[in-house]
Amino acid sequence: MKRLNMGRRKVLAAMLAVPATGLLAGCGFHMRGNADFAFKRLYIGIPANSLMGADLRRAIRGGSDTQVVADQKEADALLDVLQDTRTKSILSITTEGVVREYRLTQRFTFRLRDPAGNELIAPSQLVLTRDLTYNEANTLAKDYEEQQLYRDMQRDIVQQLMRRLAAVKAI
Repeated sequence: MKRLNMGRRKVLAAMLAVPATGLLAGCGFHMRGNADFAFKRLYIGIPANSLMGADLRRAIRGGSDTQVVADQKEADALLDVLQDTRTKSILSITTEGVVREYRLTQRFTFRLRDPAGNELIAPSQLVLTRDLTYNEANTLAKDYEEQQLYRDMQRDIVQQLMRRLAAVKAI
């Protein structure tokens, strides 16, 4: 009797798994995998020793079969970083004039072109913002939280950039 119940459970689980997979595929859900870029050699115009440059190179090497090259002449496509800035502005203050919240913003402007100079992606800007509450009593903790928020924004920008690069279909 127990064998029959175990067999029924397996069959029911299999029957439920097939429609669930179909529903996920139908809604546009895709597992993260390798990005399929139209170019196989990419030059990135941002220093490799910068945090953004290191994250971007790591994402391209680990998430695609595209090779990052150091010389523009060897590249099939060139990624020009036009702007990569972080700003911190006051969002709100208390009645005593003490800062209560900050708004953190990261702007990343780029374009993608082929070696002949034709634009594959026109200059585009990715802008992310996060709000940060502030308390003078926890200065060190809030400084750490600020750095973590900037780091998360940077990771988000790299993922958005990877999707934009994958959208280019032909060189």
